[in-house]
Amino acid sequence: MLHRVAPSLRRALASSTAPLRGARLPDPLLPSPHAQWRRCASAAASASSSSLPPPPPSPPQGPSRHGGGGSSTSSLNPAEVAKFASIAETWWDSQGPFKPLHLMNPARLSFIRSTLCRHFRRDPYSAKPLEGLKLIDVGCGGGILSEPLARMGATVTGIDAGDENIKIAHIHAASDPTTASIEYCCTTAEDLVKENRQFDAVISLEVIEHVDNPLEFCKSLSALTVPNGATVLSTINRSMRAYATAIIGAEYILRLLPIGTHEWSKLVTPEELVLALQRASISVEEMSGFVYNPFTQGWSLSDDISINYIAYGVKRSETPSTISQ
Repeated sequence: MLHRVAPSLRRALASSTAPLRGARLPDPLLPSPHAQWRRCASAAASASSSSLPPPPPSPPQGPSRHGGGGSSTSSLNPAEVAKFASIAETWWDSQGPFKPLHLMNPARLSFIRSTLCRHFRRDPYSAKPLEGLKLIDVGCGGGILSEPLARMGATVTGIDAGDENIKIAHIHAASDPTTASIEYCCTTAEDLVKENRQFDAVISLEVIEHVDNPLEFCKSLSALTVPNGATVLSTINRSMRAYATAIIGAEYILRLLPIGTHEWSKLVTPEELVLALQRASISVEEMSGFVYNPFTQGWSLSDDISINYIAYGVKRSETPSTISQ
């Protein structure tokens, strides 16, 4: 399901001068968590404190990673790059550390296909609905999203700051003629902006929670998007429910992800993401949540954006506004 972002909300966020961390809106009405996640939360409460991470910290006072603190030439976080480089060889192991992304991919692609076909007025039921469009997958990892996008007919560029990830992506794509044309580069969004590269659609999934400066990152994504082009991002909400499920449950109890994959304080709320994109001249039009079914081990799109969510926006023609320091 898709959330239409009300124009009044976009206008209110666009005119806000408050730091992103302080932008709080009433929580939406959310369905109850899955029974297995409730069991995870219960187990977490009774587990030894030595085996679990500390409780999530309070939001920092003063300038945060979401606003202010001086400009940065790059949002790259070397520690995060090293973290994923250490498990790069497992990108295409559907039962390995990236199993959750493999399971989530059908739902992610369903959202991307639907929104991009509507945006570019394409037939979503055609064999190659994205044919003729230039897309970039920012933070492509081993290429698990880039390849299906190429099979939809798009001309795909995949970039990642980890050289090991790009090597794996190259090798895997070369094994299929329909994906061998993907342009993989070990670089960052900021560096491509300097080269004046632009694309019809810019996609960056599960990346913004790993960068040092989300505002600068959004500005780079905007600069890579042609005027009236599309931008799609997904991430994890910074909510207590996400802490209990995506960190305690997924990393420490179910071991679906390596421990330390996510830091609660780096997660981004939907309100913060909308505001950051607004300040980068991207108007968020639709948003959807992802819900995991522990019985089928599958993900589906949902109105519930309290944990994992994805957003689609349109690049306005004007230049992104300067962010106050």
